[in-house]
Amino acid sequence: MDDPTAPFEFLGLTFDWGTILSTLLAMAIVVIVSIVLTRKPSLRPGKRQNVIEYLLDFTNGIVGGQLPKKQARQFGLYAFTLFFFIVVSNEMGLLLQLQGTDGVTYIKSPTANPIVTMTLAIMSLMVAHGMGVQQLGFKGYLKNMLLTPYSWMLPLNIIEQLANFLTLSLRLFGNIFAGEMLLTLVANSLAWPGHLNGFWTVLALPIEMVWQGFSLFIGGIQAYVFVILTGVFIAQLSGNE
Repeated sequence: MDDPTAPFEFLGLTFDWGTILSTLLAMAIVVIVSIVLTRKPSLRPGKRQNVIEYLLDFTNGIVGGQLPKKQARQFGLYAFTLFFFIVVSNEMGLLLQLQGTDGVTYIKSPTANPIVTMTLAIMSLMVAHGMGVQQLGFKGYLKNMLLTPYSWMLPLNIIEQLANFLTLSLRLFGNIFAGEMLLTLVANSLAWPGHLNGFWTVLALPIEMVWQGFSLFIGGIQAYVFVILTGVFIAQLSGNE
């Protein structure tokens, strides 16, 4: 199934308006919600402050079980931001999709695009490698990454680093893209032409509702898994296994 795009070029690179607008909207939602929830913090937190504190405690709990206290504290804010952004991005296309008259979907889940998930994977792996250098020094970091547990495993360790990138990015993309694609297929069946239209509508409506609820759940799980894997890679590259 072809998905029309709205490409444009800038400095010799090709960009897509749908991906850019969706990503900017997800970023805006994260920033606005964070500002609203953290306004006028107090020692006796209200409902809004309780929500943001719960989210922070949740992401801190994810990294706290994988990393030493100092590293967990350094990684905590990034883990919270990463989790929040991925959750919003995953769920956005399920709850809101805007399509132009040209057939291009301008607002959708940014994480249904492999470029976005690969970018997030590169960012997270850069954080992991940077913390590895900080923890072990450059020589110790290279030895731990490439020559552990045995020097003859160098080729396998190099392949593992590439696999980490693919695992982190393609798992997220595949789950969100598949969810949106199946919802689109079910929605199209609601407009099945001919005398069977009523039958397909009755059949497809509950299927779409169930699958949308399941996709919302999967979107949250995938954000959780992404943060966990990032923490695992930090632990590996810092020699904390």
